[in-house]
Amino acid sequence: MHIRLLLVVLSLLILNCEDKQSSKIKLQSKTDSVQKTETKTEKPQQKKPDSTHQKLDEKNALEFFLHYEPKNTSRRARILTDFGNIEIELFTETKYHRANFVFLTKQRYFSNTQFYRVVPNFVIQAGNSDNPEIAKRRNRIGRYLLPKDTQHGFTHERGVLSMPSSEIENPHKLASPYEFFIVTQQGGAHHLDGDYTVFGKVIKGMDVVDEISKQPTDSRNWPITNIYIKNVELLD
Repeated sequence: MHIRLLLVVLSLLILNCEDKQSSKIKLQSKTDSVQKTETKTEKPQQKKPDSTHQKLDEKNALEFFLHYEPKNTSRRARILTDFGNIEIELFTETKYHRANFVFLTKQRYFSNTQFYRVVPNFVIQAGNSDNPEIAKRRNRIGRYLLPKDTQHGFTHERGVLSMPSSEIENPHKLASPYEFFIVTQQGGAHHLDGDYTVFGKVIKGMDVVDEISKQPTDSRNWPITNIYIKNVELLD
């Protein structure tokens, strides 16, 4: 009788322990489920926008090029034209203008733009077009101007690259960043010194420059047959 009672008590104790252990397992399982749910609903970190493709304007352009310039150190480029190739060196001293040219080249802005102004024994000017696609590119990149940078001693010798003033009238002759001209005048065009920024020079292909300068133009100095820049390539 005592033995039977003892067995009943032992059975009840064992069942009670199993129920408690089962409750612990269920509770732990529920906690794990909550933790997994919280992990799934956690918001992912947003990527920072790529600053190299921000739309530029008069407020942010100079700061953009200040940071862009030391990270993009190309100094030589090749301009591919209908008449052959022109290789140029970009001056590090005019850092905003060099960085701007490198940036536009990487954006493929110059592809299919034109030498739209040809003045014999003076300059050939490039970077524009009557194609609406070019206007769309400018709109995508942004509307901004660059300040003159003429304190480095560069002058308008034959073969240099310089940046024209914007079509917008401005007393400080701020430069139009999308365009450039190459001096073809024998002896240079030094009456331009101090007003326009010289930011590079032709190091190969001056014969191509001279051939372009011989092409017939209309009354606005626009070549009668369009002269295209097929592409601009960075060489270093």
